[in-house]
Amino acid sequence: MIQPVILSGGSGTRLWPLSREQMPKQFLRLTSSQSLLQQTLTRLSGLDAQPPMLMGHHAHRFLMAEQLRESGLPGTLVLEPEGRNTAPAIACAALLARQTGEDPLLLVLPADHVIGNVAAFTHSVACAEPLAAQGYLVTFGVVPTYPETGYGYIACGSPVGGGHQVSSFIEKPSVERAQHLLEAGNTLWNSGMFLLQASTYLSQLERLQPAMLAACQQAVNDAHRDLDFLRLGEDAFCSSPAESIDYAVMEHCDRAAVVPLDAQWSDIGSFDALWAAQTPDKAGNVVNGDGILTNTQRSLVIAKHRLVATLGVEDLIVVETSDSVLVAHRDQAQQVKQLVASLTQAGRREPHAAPLVHRPWGSFQAMDSGERYQVKHITVKPGGRLSLQRHHHRAEHWVVVSGTAQVTVDERTFLVSENQSTYIPIGALHRLENPGKIPLELIEVQSGSYLGEDDIERLDDVYARHSDE
Repeated sequence: MIQPVILSGGSGTRLWPLSREQMPKQFLRLTSSQSLLQQTLTRLSGLDAQPPMLMGHHAHRFLMAEQLRESGLPGTLVLEPEGRNTAPAIACAALLARQTGEDPLLLVLPADHVIGNVAAFTHSVACAEPLAAQGYLVTFGVVPTYPETGYGYIACGSPVGGGHQVSSFIEKPSVERAQHLLEAGNTLWNSGMFLLQASTYLSQLERLQPAMLAACQQAVNDAHRDLDFLRLGEDAFCSSPAESIDYAVMEHCDRAAVVPLDAQWSDIGSFDALWAAQTPDKAGNVVNGDGILTNTQRSLVIAKHRLVATLGVEDLIVVETSDSVLVAHRDQAQQVKQLVASLTQAGRREPHAAPLVHRPWGSFQAMDSGERYQVKHITVKPGGRLSLQRHHHRAEHWVVVSGTAQVTVDERTFLVSENQSTYIPIGALHRLENPGKIPLELIEVQSGSYLGEDDIERLDDVYARHSDE
C-alpha cells in the first residue's frame, strides 16, 4: 500500500516577487491552470494509493484546504507549527501512517515540482516499490540533460532491482564539476522524492537521530484536531532538530537506493528553470501576461497587472506584480534568494506580504493607500462569512460592485446590493457575508489613525483564526 505524503512547507524565495512568504510557489499557477500543488495531487491518479497526506505550515492551512477542495480529491491536512525541514515532517507522517496498524510505503513528494511525463513517473514508482518493500530507502534520481549547478547529484553504485545502490551524494557542484559528472554518465540529479516503508524510515531515524524521533513522537501524541486540520504538538515539534532527510538519514544509511526518473522533471527552483519548463517562441522568449517584446531574445517576461515592453535586450528576466518589479539577467537567476534576504534585512514587506491576500472566506487586494486611508478590493466566496469583529482605529465604507452582501452593524442586519454602499463607524460590531450564489465583489475604503491588519477584535469566527489572520 502506498501512502502519498506531500511536503508543502517550502517558501520558493528564488521566484520572488511571484512567490512570497504568504503565498509560496507551490500555491501558484506557473505552468498551467493548476497550481504546482494541484499538479502534484493530480499525478497521483495513476497510482494505486491511499488519499494523500499534506504536510504544511499552519499559516498556509486555508490555502492548502482550498486547493485540495478545488482538486476534488480527499486528503488529510497536517499542520506544522514551524518549518523544521524534511526529516521531521516525514517522521511525523510515518508515525501518523502507522497509527492504523498498517505499515505503508510512503511516497514523499515535494508540492512544488513539475513533471511533464506522468506515465514515466508512474513507471519509476512501480520500479521502486519492490526495493522499498525489501527495506531500501529509495530516492528518485533525475536523468541529467545538462550540467546543472543548482542541484545535488547522486552517484550510482551496484545495480539492485530496478535501480542502483547509492554510492554517494554529491553537493551542488561548480560548472566544471557538473560537466564532468554529466560526461561520467553514472550520476543523477537529486530530486528530493522518496519511496520508503514507514517502519524502515523510523528505525533508521531511531538509530541516527533519536532526539528527532522522540520529538516527533511527542508531537504526534500531542496532535489535536482543529476544524479540518490535524495540528502537531507545537512545543514538541519545535524542539526537533531541523534537518533534511538527506543529511539526517540518507547520507548515513547503508540501505539507500536510487531509481532513475526520466520524466521531464523540474523543481522550478529559479526563473531560469521556469523559462525552461515552458515552450519558447522562435526568438527563445517566454511571455506570460501582457508583454510586447521587440528585438528581444531568450528572455522571460511575466506581466501580472500592466503592459511590459522590452526593446533590444536578450537573456533577461522581467517579472511585474502590483507592488514590485524584478529585472535580472538570466545568469543571475540563482541569486534572487540573496536579493530577497537583503530586502528582508532592510525591513521591506515585499518579500513576505503578497499583493493578493487569501482568506478562508475569499481574498482581498490593496489598491491604494496614503495618510490615514487605504482602499481594498474584497472578494467573498458564495457562503463565505467574515468574523464578527470591531476595529478600534479605523472606520470603513463598503461599496458593492457585484453580488449581494449581507451586512451586520451592531444590532442591525441588512442586504446591500450592487451599486449600493454602507458605513461602518469606528468601534461598531460588524460582519460581512455572501448569501448568494456568485462571488461578492466590493470596494472597501478605510480611514483612521491605524490601518494594520492586526486592528481586529474578533468576537465570533467560524474559521477559528487569530486576530491578524
